[in-house]
Amino acid sequence: METYAIQGMTCQHCVHAVERALARVPGVARVIAVDLERGEAKIDGSPEEAAVIAAVRAEGYEARRA
Repeated sequence: METYAIQGMTCQHCVHAVERALARVPGVARVIAVDLERGEAKIDGSPEEAAVIAAVRAEGYEARRA
């Protein structure tokens, strides 16, 4: 399991946008959870970190490995 800190989410629409973006990243086996209050996303798999960050940024949010 990998955890990423996500900045910029303000509502459930944001959560769903991040979930969809992460699910499309090659190597992500499963999006475990995207938590609005904690500002984090947990995923299973072995994606490239840069690909995860780029996918989240493409949706308008910032991400970094936690």
